[in-house]
Amino acid sequence: MGLVHPVLIILFVYPVVGATIRLGILAREKRLDLNPIAATVPTEHAQHGAWVTGGVLLAVLIGLSHSLLTDAHTVIALLGLSALVMLSYGRLLATRLAWQRGLWALACGCGLLLLGLHPSVERLSDQPWTLLFWQSHFWMGWLLSALLLANTALQPLIGIKANVRVLHISINVVIALLLAMQAISGTRNLLLMGVSLP
Repeated sequence: MGLVHPVLIILFVYPVVGATIRLGILAREKRLDLNPIAATVPTEHAQHGAWVTGGVLLAVLIGLSHSLLTDAHTVIALLGLSALVMLSYGRLLATRLAWQRGLWALACGCGLLLLGLHPSVERLSDQPWTLLFWQSHFWMGWLLSALLLANTALQPLIGIKANVRVLHISINVVIALLLAMQAISGTRNLLLMGVSLP
């Protein structure tokens, strides 16, 4: 079960991230009239971004389930909050109003946070002023998820507001760094888990 989470990230999320970045570059070139490409490219870029966010949400829920499948109470909480997260994400994608999208993104992020705050989830530290907090696979993963959700919520405004485009690009730089850090901290955790096995 512990390997399903990284396999999903490696085989699905990272390749789709690459395609999303390429489509984003093409969408920018189209907007600046640098490249006469198909009019569907910006829409495809947004769709790929939605797939990345959905894939990360699913991977996070699978990763958390590895820690939370301990007793009946946590299983019920896991199922209920996982359903809330995925239903909220579906509503986020279905609505076009920015403030509603923001509320649905907030519901997704809060659902992940409530699951992650369970004592059985390894977080290294819950104090942001400590170094261990910034080395925590959970906290970096939660921040990554929150930024992806923010990007998805902002999607209808990105094409029409220049300041939102700048924010979108800035968020994506941080997302790229977090994806790299997650790969490193996830590998570290798997190695430590393997060392601690009998």
